Order: sequence, then structure tokens, then C-alpha cells
Amino acid sequence: MLEHLQWIDLIVIGVGLTIAYIIFGITGFGTALIASPLLAFFIPVDKIVPLLALLDCSAAITNVMRDRKNAVMSEIKRLVPLMIIGSLLGAAILLYTNPDNLLIYLAVFVIAYSLYSLSGFKPNTQFTPKASVPFGFIGGIFSALFGSGGFIYAIYLSGRIPDKNDIRVTQSTLIGLSTFTRIVIFLIAGVYTDWSFLSMTLALFPAMIIGVFIGRRITLALSRENFLRIINLVILVSGISLLIRAVI
Repeated sequence: MLEHLQWIDLIVIGVGLTIAYIIFGITGFGTALIASPLLAFFIPVDKIVPLLALLDCSAAITNVMRDRKNAVMSEIKRLVPLMIIGSLLGAAILLYTNPDNLLIYLAVFVIAYSLYSLSGFKPNTQFTPKASVPFGFIGGIFSALFGSGGFIYAIYLSGRIPDKNDIRVTQSTLIGLSTFTRIVIFLIAGVYTDWSFLSMTLALFPAMIIGVFIGRRITLALSRENFLRIINLVILVSGISLLIRAVI
């Protein structure tokens, strides 16, 4: 793939990915919102998810290794089993039904929630530990169905964890676990045996590293209120993106 790209193509992709990973560095999710539409202009669509899985997993490891003590393990332990169960159900739904209607419902819910959170009409929602059940389960379902579950975990974590850096690192840990599962699947399927694909991924690693570094620095300078505002803006864009995907 790399040999078919011009230098200007690589520059455009690199700038776009840097911006995407700045968002990831701040929030711990959201890369695909920016990166996927851009990458679709330059590489085969079926290569985008495997490529982003490698980069996202590496970005998550970068986030977690720097601030691993900030990961709230109690929340991860609550969410991961539910995420796995939800993923299994999501895979079954994908195999045996048409999930498009579910995508519309999810998009409407996400848009409504983010607009409500951004409106200022209420204080930040505080969830109980029991809320991990629907959020973890539904997040797993939609991760399996559409590769889009990070913002669901973000809604839950922002309503549970008071410290913005703890939210970011915990979110990154969840995304890392999720993308690692995808990497194993792609590895078994032989996707990563293509050297041109791997060379393309390696060429884009610097953009990911720079973006995550800048995003982390921005997060450290943000107040919790501004951090949550950015989270909700990314969630809103996620919902709009899902709605467009569902109706087109």
C-alpha cells in the first residue's frame, strides 16, 4: 500500500492522524471519527479497521504506560466481563439479524445525551456501580456490531470518576483491551502477514505518538469542566456519525 502513495498523500494522512490521536490523547477514544473517513481516500476500506486497531492499541499502551497508576481498576473489573458478554451477543446479532435499526436507536440516544450534557441544564450525572451493567453490556454489543463502543464507556466513566486524568487512562485501558482482541482476530485471519500493510502502519506510528503526546499535555492543562465538555462534544460527533451511517 505504501508504494502506491505519494509524499503529499503521506503528509495529509500524517496530519489527519496526528489530529485524530490528539483527540485520543485527550479523551482516550474517538480516533475512528477523524481517521476512518480520511484513510478511506487513500487505502482500501477493509484495511482501515486492522490498521487503526494496531495504532489504537499502541496509543492506549502509550497512555497507560505513562499514567498506569491512574487507571481505576475497580471500574475496569466491572466493565470488562460485561463488555465480553456484550461482544458475544453483538457478534451473534451481526451474524443472524440486520442491526441497522439498532444503530439508529443508539445514534439518537447518544446525540440526545450529549446535547443534554452540553446544555448546562443539569449537574454532571453521577452513576452508581450498577450502571456498569447496561453501559458495559451495550458498549460490548456495539463494539462488536459497528466497532463503535468507546463513547458508551466514556459516558459511564465520566459519570463515575471525578479526576479527568483517571477517566482518560481508564478509558485508554478499556480501548486497549478491546483493540487487542481485534488484533488477535486479525492475526488469526492472516491480515497482518502483508508486509506492505505493516510498513504502512509503521510509517504512521510517528503521527500517533506525536498526537497522543500533544493530547496528554492538553489534558493536563484542562479543568474537569472543560475536559467533560470535550468528551461530550466527541460523543455528539460520534452520534451524528452513527446516524449518518445508519440512514445512508
